[in-house]
Amino acid sequence: MIRTLACAVVATFVLAANVLAQQNVPEPDGYRTDNYRAAVPATLAGVRVLTTAEAEAIWRAGSGVFIDVLPRAPKPPNLPAGTVWRDKPRPNIPGSIWLPDTGYGKLAEPTEAYLRRGLERVSHGNKAALLVIYCQENCWMSWNAAKRVLSYGYPNVAWYPDGTEGWERASLPVAEATPEPRTDEEGGR
Repeated sequence: MIRTLACAVVATFVLAANVLAQQNVPEPDGYRTDNYRAAVPATLAGVRVLTTAEAEAIWRAGSGVFIDVLPRAPKPPNLPAGTVWRDKPRPNIPGSIWLPDTGYGKLAEPTEAYLRRGLERVSHGNKAALLVIYCQENCWMSWNAAKRVLSYGYPNVAWYPDGTEGWERASLPVAEATPEPRTDEEGGR
């Protein structure tokens, strides 16, 4: 009982600190290109910002497509021949599409094409489809990606800034994710 109460107090404190930090972060004109794990703005012009309760309602109703943009851990360079490389597991919101590395401030053309193809596929070509963009809490990757998706002409973009950390804090289910295959790299990577 005391442990549960202590956990609730800590979670409330963390949430309050994050809200306060976000209130003081202005929206930049462009994309964030460094220090991606930092307090994010509370707003994103033209994009609906979701609380965990709102994201859960959309998820339960199946009324939006959830897109995880968390970067994929890079394969270590110079691995000895024959070494088996396994990606670090990525828990995300069940039913999400994982488009890793698409939240950086600057995207290489193949990565931007990968993002556009992924959006086209999950929206079934319907630019009005609700697209919910997220990654982790206090991560500019999802902010950048939501801004970029809006710039592609998708008017119904939502940003879930609490990401998987907020989702898990609410004791909502997660599922291990597999990145959406890429055609611009050997072996789908």
